[in-house]
Amino acid sequence: MCIVAIAWQLFDELPLVLLSNRDEFLQRPTKPLHQWSDQPIYAGRDSQSGGTWLGIHQAQQTALQQQEFRQQNGRWAAVLNFRDGVQASNDERSRGALVTEFLTGTLSPMDFARNIQLQAYAGFNLIIGDTAQAVIVNNRGHAPTPLYAGLHVISNGQPEDSWFKTERLRGRLRQEVLPLIAEDSAPEYWQAAAFNVLSDHTQAPADRLPDTGMATELEQVLSSVYIEPVALGRGVDNVPTYGTRTQSILTLTKDDEASSSVEAKIISRESQSL
Repeated sequence: MCIVAIAWQLFDELPLVLLSNRDEFLQRPTKPLHQWSDQPIYAGRDSQSGGTWLGIHQAQQTALQQQEFRQQNGRWAAVLNFRDGVQASNDERSRGALVTEFLTGTLSPMDFARNIQLQAYAGFNLIIGDTAQAVIVNNRGHAPTPLYAGLHVISNGQPEDSWFKTERLRGRLRQEVLPLIAEDSAPEYWQAAAFNVLSDHTQAPADRLPDTGMATELEQVLSSVYIEPVALGRGVDNVPTYGTRTQSILTLTKDDEASSSVEAKIISRESQSL
């Protein structure tokens, strides 16, 4: 996953609105969004390492009348890689395991973040939360920090970095999506606009590229919110190998004004251009 935007505690009916684009090599085996049969998780799944990039806690149980219902506790999580030119080693754990371990655990977001063995993983940004708290942490010097109420946009650098893609997504969300949610929080009113913003493939001008150790040409290709399929890494020249594969919206919705319980939902769509 390459970019995440989080509207945290901005709307009474939707205490969390999380938008994400997952950028990945096209040949990496992946299962789309589904209820996992072996763990209480609702998410897509990386078939190669077994973890996920974005998910919620959810278990399926069967009532006496054989009617299925969902059991949730409000836990949610997302992980992004950290792009700094440092190559991952073969003995490092999958970053997707951070998401699954939080979703299936009982520690608070802050306690979980403080107990991560940071050097066991390649570079990551991890955002985890429940109904009461959201926390961001990475293993590149950013200590566990609670998110304040507001709009947060994170990509593959430090959470406070102002990359072209993060600022473009932030600006378009403020202008085109958040006002719609403020008018009407019903998903059919604003989610099409959200997916449209996530599909922005405008690339950064040369003077606004980040320095992450990659060649300038490659930085420019990766500088858009949505990454069109591109030849990246080893492979046949000009044959696309990388791009935005999945776009997702995760929300927490209050059941009603008098209730403290919330319902977590994810909707995803696979890229149509891959």
